[in-house]
Amino acid sequence: MDHPHTQTVVSRLSHASLAAQFSEQMTIAVIPIAAVVAFGATAQQTAALQAVNTLPFLLLSLPAGLIADRVRRKNLMIVTELLRAAALFVLFALFWRHALTLVTLGALGFAIATGTVVFSVAAPSLVAALVDAGGLLAANRRLEIARSIAYTAGPSVGGILAGWGSGRIAFLAAFALSLVSAGFMTRLPREARRTPSGRHVAQELADGLRFIGRNPWLRPIVATAFVFNTSWFLLLSVFAWYAIHRLGFGASEVGFALGVYGFGMVAGAFLYKSLAKRLAFGRQILLGPSSAAIAAVLMASSALAHAKAPVFAAFFLFGFGPIVWTISTTSLRQIVTPGDLIARVSSVIMMATFGARPLGAMLGAWLSTRFGIGSCLIGVLIGFGAQLAIISLSPPVRLRSIATLSEAAAAATA
Repeated sequence: MDHPHTQTVVSRLSHASLAAQFSEQMTIAVIPIAAVVAFGATAQQTAALQAVNTLPFLLLSLPAGLIADRVRRKNLMIVTELLRAAALFVLFALFWRHALTLVTLGALGFAIATGTVVFSVAAPSLVAALVDAGGLLAANRRLEIARSIAYTAGPSVGGILAGWGSGRIAFLAAFALSLVSAGFMTRLPREARRTPSGRHVAQELADGLRFIGRNPWLRPIVATAFVFNTSWFLLLSVFAWYAIHRLGFGASEVGFALGVYGFGMVAGAFLYKSLAKRLAFGRQILLGPSSAAIAAVLMASSALAHAKAPVFAAFFLFGFGPIVWTISTTSLRQIVTPGDLIARVSSVIMMATFGARPLGAMLGAWLSTRFGIGSCLIGVLIGFGAQLAIISLSPPVRLRSIATLSEAAAAATA
């Protein structure tokens, strides 16, 4: 990681990630706010909108991983980012001309999320190809700091801009940031042409599924992440409506709450080196699910106390612990996975975890329709309790350090 060329590559990739994630987070924050404020959407409609906007993670993660293993990842990421920028510009133009509908908003949100899927699948394999095992934690930490900053500022800025013109300016700013991200990616080194394996797509996909199924380190991590993301998007699917109609939040306060989530991510990313010195590697992994379970309790308490403070505290914890989880488990995945399998394994994990997002959003739509908004908060409590139980009983939490992970993984697999 000390090589100047490697530092330059990671720096450019982190800048591209910052711009892309900032654009994404502004859009994610503004779409449900705009739906409630500009279109008078109900809790069920905002939940359904979130489900549509997260479907690419379920439907496209596997194809994106297979493509990323066959073509130059840099070119793939640039093309999809430009397509996302085009979708954002169309969204802005339709909103500006008062021609936007909830259906169109959902369709364009689907297109915008597609760029995020490709970026998220291709980036880990690109980092693993450019950085040796000893530098992965540092490289991933830098990329997660960039992502955390975007998660902090993006929703806050989006929430503020949502108060001006119901979000038109926010969509225009997101469009510009996507172009900036594509510009940084054009400055990454040119990749060598990748030779197709000649094997059937189904065989290559089976390789990724088989590897995860047999790996004692990845199985519980995928299961935990699946339950976490289902619970997280169950919450997000109804949060804007709940905060505005039940707790008296304004549009900017909803954005600020999501910004506190990002601030928690920034705090976790910057404190990671200090935490890593004090906590065994397995405890670093456990920190994320533990923080999320506590945050779920705080979020549920806001309904009983009818108070805003528990919401902000909950979002901070939702960001703080899980970012430590992300840094540690991403590094674990990159170490235990063969280089030629990383994109496919990442895509399978993304489908199983991020693909849980539309499931969580659809669950939110069903619960809020059938049993009311309170049932969604109960579901969030149950979900985050379950993900903590899964990881607490698994082998990864017993790891002492990442330095011995390769040997331990080889022995366990044998």
